[in-house]
Amino acid sequence: MTTAAPQTATATTWNIDPAHTVAEFKVKHMMISNVKGHFPTVTGVLTLDESDLAKSSVEATIDVSSIETSDAQRNGHLKSADFFDVEKFPVMTFKSTGVKLTGAGEGTVEGDLTIRDVTRGVTFAVEGPTAPAKDPWGNSRVAVSATTKISRKEFGLVWNAALETGGVLVGDDVTITLDVQFVKAA
Repeated sequence: MTTAAPQTATATTWNIDPAHTVAEFKVKHMMISNVKGHFPTVTGVLTLDESDLAKSSVEATIDVSSIETSDAQRNGHLKSADFFDVEKFPVMTFKSTGVKLTGAGEGTVEGDLTIRDVTRGVTFAVEGPTAPAKDPWGNSRVAVSATTKISRKEFGLVWNAALETGGVLVGDDVTITLDVQFVKAA
């Protein structure tokens, strides 16, 4: 009788380090320039399968009320019912549904993005994860950069104002850029 060797678990858990993570967006303003903003309050978990990255997954939650665009009046408007309606919808979430490698250190992460209780599938182009590195306190860290473009209207963010010269005040396409650092869970 032979006994199979026990399988070694290769999946590890990594928590988002909010102090070293940036969730940014940009959108056209008056059809001439981009306005950028970010959400400083991001939490989440990466389940990293180092033997097969395609088996990895990620979940993240953003506190929408943390929005920052360097303009208090604009921040307030974005928090209002015209846009994110943070009183009714305080968070946006992302949960991956698939990871594909397209090259060394590059790939895509598909998943469900929920904003204002509207969920749509999105695909992020991803760089990483980086090789694990030790910080000065002995923690292991990895990082990922990701980007995607969405239509804000598909998520119920439809407010706009017509411009006197034609066009609209706020563009439809929103580019989302993430630079995320994860700390290995103990």
